[in-house]
Amino acid sequence: MYIPSKIFFTKGVGRHKDYLQSFELALRDAKIEKCNLVTVSSIYPAGCKRIPAEDGLQLLQAGQITFAVMARNATNEPNRLIAASLGVATPADSTQYGYLSEHHPYGETDEKAGEYAEDLAATMLATTLGVEFNADTGWDEREKLYKIVKTYNITQSAEGDKNGLWTTVLASAILLP
Repeated sequence: MYIPSKIFFTKGVGRHKDYLQSFELALRDAKIEKCNLVTVSSIYPAGCKRIPAEDGLQLLQAGQITFAVMARNATNEPNRLIAASLGVATPADSTQYGYLSEHHPYGETDEKAGEYAEDLAATMLATTLGVEFNADTGWDEREKLYKIVKTYNITQSAEGDKNGLWTTVLASAILLP
């Protein structure tokens, strides 16, 4: 049984005339290009410790099969705003699992995309904890839930290259043993 004990977050952006190469450059910018990434769904394991990206990157080896939750978006439309965001919601009780959410919008700023991703993760966790939660309610109401859980996001946005090159953005959570 494999249950990750560490997690770190990274993000990147890449631009190239080829779609796949722009993705590769985004992976390089995020410093995870040397891994064989296996995307997984969005559970933040109970007891999993968040570590700084610099520490996590040092634990990676070239060719390693690496589990990741990833949000990714791309465009070749000049000046089009794209974003990739991961929202994170963890319970106050670290023996319970949390949630990560992926959001890949067009036309949203870092702030807007990040807030949406956080609310999405918090909503998923709230339903697991049996807490009624409505992201459309005001901040005062949502703040009550945030006292129960910790939320944050990692978001990368970019405008499409003015000359029509592919632009790829990604945000990723890397899960480690």
